[in-house]
Amino acid sequence: MANLAGFLVETAQRQPGHPALRLGEQVITYAELDDRTARAAALLRAEGVCVGDRVALMLPNVPEFVVLYYGALRAGAVVVPMNPLLKTREAEFHLTDSGAVRLFEWHQAPGEGAKGAAAAGVRHTAVEPTAFAAALAEHEPLADVAAAGGEDMAVLLYTSGTTGRPKGAVLTHVGLRHNTEVNSIEVQRMTPEDVVVGCLPLFHIFGQICTMSAAVRSGASLVLIPRFEPGAVLDAITRERATVFEGVPTMYAALLQHPFEGDVSTLRMCISGGASLPVEILHGFERRFGCPVLEGFGMSETSPVVTFNHPDRPRKAGSIGTPIRDVEVRLVDEEGQDVAPGEIGELAVRGPNVMTGYWNRPLETQAAIPDGWLRTGDLARADEDGYLYIVDRKKDLIIRGGYNVYPREIEEVLHEHPAVALAAVVGVPHAELGEEVTAVVVLRPAEQATPEELREYVKNQVAAYKYPRRVWLVDKLPLGPSGKILKREIALPTV
Repeated sequence: MANLAGFLVETAQRQPGHPALRLGEQVITYAELDDRTARAAALLRAEGVCVGDRVALMLPNVPEFVVLYYGALRAGAVVVPMNPLLKTREAEFHLTDSGAVRLFEWHQAPGEGAKGAAAAGVRHTAVEPTAFAAALAEHEPLADVAAAGGEDMAVLLYTSGTTGRPKGAVLTHVGLRHNTEVNSIEVQRMTPEDVVVGCLPLFHIFGQICTMSAAVRSGASLVLIPRFEPGAVLDAITRERATVFEGVPTMYAALLQHPFEGDVSTLRMCISGGASLPVEILHGFERRFGCPVLEGFGMSETSPVVTFNHPDRPRKAGSIGTPIRDVEVRLVDEEGQDVAPGEIGELAVRGPNVMTGYWNRPLETQAAIPDGWLRTGDLARADEDGYLYIVDRKKDLIIRGGYNVYPREIEEVLHEHPAVALAAVVGVPHAELGEEVTAVVVLRPAEQATPEELREYVKNQVAAYKYPRRVWLVDKLPLGPSGKILKREIALPTV
């Protein structure tokens, strides 16, 4: 069954009474989840939603997201996941650009989605659990699951829009199934005995495939956490005896700093993605919680995983590992030619996981995939064993007086300072040098350090042209919906 929803149907047949979703005291078995998604598919069909129609979901990590996600797929529709925090104009853009025919928004949301839907002329429903359950009960479960071919779109996922308005990445059933299978079987090695902590937002591809879809494929239990808060996550791990945790680097930093005396010894694997995890945070987390952290690399356009530190191979701290099955990678220069061994190049990817293109944007698609290889925009190097290391985002590269400065290298040094919780290094325009290196730092609670002290700390460990001439101390850094640091939103003056 090529439809991504087929995984749920197959798991429900194998283990109908096994817990699929947990949220607080609420437990939903696989049989119940299968039934609810079949009824959601029937509801959509009754409303006139046809195969290929786009159905938008603007929901937090709640069971209704999972039900509508798989329900839409079963009906043959395309899911358009949207951040529940979008404002009216942003919601209107997503709905209009995707051509969505339907929007489901969480009932406790401030109503920005509803206003966006009104402006876009899209039917809107506020999803309240009791009313939603009653609506599902009015429909008999849809018996069939819509057929899906190799190039059929399953999810239209909008990128974060770092270079302008967001673009919709067209992700296929086949690509998402492949990534789910590799993640659940070969990377995470999930079984029905696993309990997975789902605090990554499900509207983001990391949470969708690596937690939700992988758990459903393997028959594991998914613990839903609507909003990341370190204490709540650690309590959930203890209470539910969780075995797998997945997060982005800022989550690991928050968990590491949180005072906690509970028992998290059931954890067998932690996975980090979304951005580079500072090595000092990785080691600190492992020392404190006694669980290995495996890093990988992925992006919205690759469904998402490209490389990983595979559990059956040697792990290298700071590395994103090696390609997953059936995925190829190259390091290329500006002309698309392979760089020499040991040199830094842009990471290019080819495989079944790569998007077919950007929705209704042929020029952007051609620029991203000029020769069958997706250009990721990430600069990387490979060691003698083929392990890859992200050096930095291509757009984040700082050129100071003609010298290349890679922010991640400086951030790694800053994270080694005992007072530093988070750090972001950016380039600030400079009249003579082109750009100047600037660090923005959040200190650990109860720790103290001056900008001068931090500047000297880095200066003593890197070449003279690399260390930040300016260090700013701030209370917090701007974070994206998945917890990644948004450098583009850090307001800095010119030097």
